[in-house]
Amino acid sequence: MSIIGNERRLFLEGEVETERLGGELARLAKQSEQSLTVFLEGDLGMGKTTLSRGVMRGLGHEGAVKSPTYTIVEPYEHLTPPVYHFDLYRLGDPEELEYMGIRDYFSANNLCLIEWPERGEGVLPEPDVEIQLERQSEGRTVILRARSEFGASLLNQIELIGPDS
Repeated sequence: MSIIGNERRLFLEGEVETERLGGELARLAKQSEQSLTVFLEGDLGMGKTTLSRGVMRGLGHEGAVKSPTYTIVEPYEHLTPPVYHFDLYRLGDPEELEYMGIRDYFSANNLCLIEWPERGEGVLPEPDVEIQLERQSEGRTVILRARSEFGASLLNQIELIGPDS
């Protein structure tokens, strides 16, 4: 499904703003009381895990947040909504996701954050929101795209994040 005209572009100067954007996603996910799937795209070191850390902290997590590169998924079931942080960078074949029961994660009111989603193509559901992080000067350009009606409604509510916020 293509949601025409529902795209947001932001410039984030550093980690603090990237985490703040994650906190904003957490706020919207919590308010919605619906399941949310977010694809995080960008090269290594672009801030995908930093943004994920902002989501977890925005929902009250106080511990470390690391990329689950070797475990594929890191659950944060103590949060409301429960968050499942996926990193598919080392995935050999999308079919491996079927063996781990991937579809079970996309039910109820879960929030699923997926780094390197292209590696799970054909098995993963369509995202509600796709976030592309790209290097620009000393910061990052972030492009948020709605991929569902629900994603479009969230992007319409997002508060802009930037140097003056």
